[in-house]
Amino acid sequence: MKAIVKKSLATDAPLALVELPAPVPRANEVRVAIKAAGVNPADWKMLASGAASLAGRTLNPSGQVFAGMDFSGIIDATGTNVTRFKVGDPVAGATRVFMGQGGSWADTVVLPQSQVCPLPEGFDLVAAGALPVPGVTAWMAVVRIGRLKRGQKALILGASGGVGHLALQVAKHVCGAFTVGVCSARNIQLVQSLGADVAIDYGKGDALEQAQPHGPYQVVVDCVGDYSAVRCHELLTPQGRHVNIAAQSASAIAQMLVPPFRTRTLLGLPTPATLRPVIEAVASDRIKVIVSERIPLSHAEKAVALSQSGRVVGKIVLVP
Repeated sequence: MKAIVKKSLATDAPLALVELPAPVPRANEVRVAIKAAGVNPADWKMLASGAASLAGRTLNPSGQVFAGMDFSGIIDATGTNVTRFKVGDPVAGATRVFMGQGGSWADTVVLPQSQVCPLPEGFDLVAAGALPVPGVTAWMAVVRIGRLKRGQKALILGASGGVGHLALQVAKHVCGAFTVGVCSARNIQLVQSLGADVAIDYGKGDALEQAQPHGPYQVVVDCVGDYSAVRCHELLTPQGRHVNIAAQSASAIAQMLVPPFRTRTLLGLPTPATLRPVIEAVASDRIKVIVSERIPLSHAEKAVALSQSGRVVGKIVLVP
């Protein structure tokens, strides 16, 4: 099998495409021939920090660090105790690369059947490969944490990005909320086409000031990570929630510890139970997955550079 690996823990160590022995599924595992693998900021942040290997010991015997979580593909082998799937089934899911499993930036992955979600017949495998982590993150932010209901209001900051474009659609087309999306001028029409009742160009002034007249909001989802939690709180209803998807700075993380504890930070961990409603929403055309870049697996470094630019519309996927 072919896989993208980082050959050392050095921050500047390059990614490489290597040939590895084909994995054999154990009793409760399935082997998936990968058709598409999503590229998430969490992927390259773990690689850059060494967290993928230090926390999860994801080093293979040759000392190489695997990469990638999201995938879609076709099951091509099953373990002796597998009952949920058969060879030929289309599936999607996410590996626990941070816990020692193989990465999804590969042409093959082996993982427990409990981590794999079946796909409806005819489901777009490229879209499915882009969906698990950002789709579950968007759904949890809006539905589970935000508790958004029909007739309430949602503000999505970074509404054209990987999580943002999905969160906006969940708010509008699943929850039935009045939805405000913040993006750049070039993405205004896109955000409107995805269902935003109001699309705000952050280049025209303070985005939170522009959003204030359209509130108050039951949920503010910050998919950028640069917005003040205190100011986001000021836009909320008394029971509203602020969800920070991209919190990185110490001050942003500290806001979770400041009363009245209305800020949550989130990276959705896909399981069949959490991924299934997202897949159903896509299959029923309530959510559209935007894949802006399909990049060959051998060009993973290019995919990482694009993701790091912070200007990607929708999702990037690697295609073996």
